[in-house]
Amino acid sequence: MATPTHRCTCFIISSKMLRKLADLAPTEAERHCLLDQAEISAHLRGQRSMAPATMFGVAALGDKQRSVYDAHNKSTLPGKLVREEASAPSKDVAVNQAYDGAGATYDFFREVLKRNSIDGKGMRLDSTVHYQTRFNNAFWNGQQMVYGDGDGKLFLGFTGALDVIAHELTHGITQNAVPGGLVYEDQSGALNESISDVFGSVVKQWHLKQSVEQADWLIGAGIMAPSVGKALRSMADPGNQQVTWSGDDQPKTMAGYVEDGDVHTNSGIPNHAFYAAAIALKGNSWDKAGPIWYKALSLLTPNATFADMAKATTQAAVLLYGDKSAEQHAVQAAWKVVGVA
Repeated sequence: MATPTHRCTCFIISSKMLRKLADLAPTEAERHCLLDQAEISAHLRGQRSMAPATMFGVAALGDKQRSVYDAHNKSTLPGKLVREEASAPSKDVAVNQAYDGAGATYDFFREVLKRNSIDGKGMRLDSTVHYQTRFNNAFWNGQQMVYGDGDGKLFLGFTGALDVIAHELTHGITQNAVPGGLVYEDQSGALNESISDVFGSVVKQWHLKQSVEQADWLIGAGIMAPSVGKALRSMADPGNQQVTWSGDDQPKTMAGYVEDGDVHTNSGIPNHAFYAAAIALKGNSWDKAGPIWYKALSLLTPNATFADMAKATTQAAVLLYGDKSAEQHAVQAAWKVVGVA
């Protein structure tokens, strides 16, 4: 019997963040709108997609197959097809950004990690833009990408940030690369979010050709209005509200771990471990640190803990670079930095 895969609807903006913003809303109307969106996100997150990836079709190795749909501010997915692979650019900026971001993410995994799309078998990349009205989120629903436009006041749209696109698409990769997927709660859920932040940042760095020293290590820079903040999270300094936003509560080490905390909160710990490893290894994050984290995925189990991830990445470093290698020592030291043995 095949092992069931944990497929979840995974959002870039947590319901917790939406509720915090609701508490700061200047009007009751804006407060209720944010609370409604938090409830919608929580409801969708609770749903499990059981549809097989093959329903979307496959492409030959090395061939991208992207489709972008327009929901026309409704909730029905996928919506109306508005752009396909190799078709002319749309007059709609969001359509083109979703198309280009999916392509850049595909290219990274294909060229750097030799992975053939989300499922490793050429899965078509489907995206829907203009989901609902002024929807403050973007998510992977187990089958495709979905983008809201933002309300224009707190969030300015989600398709313009490559790391957001790569983050969400990586949820699909984790869903397929980890045997059985990662359960979306507790430490395994925080790992799920962290893996998406890791490759969201690495894809952005690869696309911009930035070294680990040049990278900003921010997640979601540009999707928030300046009055709200600069970014959702910092991998270099989790919880530093001066470089993110006023509600950033991510711990940097296990000393700040939040029992039963939100997966977007505790993901700061493994995020910082990856940052520490990448900095120690120097150069480009996609040369060594990225491949180590990617290889570790196949060594995890659905309820993996941070300690399991530390063990898996150490094992991956040994498999790739040898026992007692500098890469192995760098990974082990990075997990000690965040207090994970």
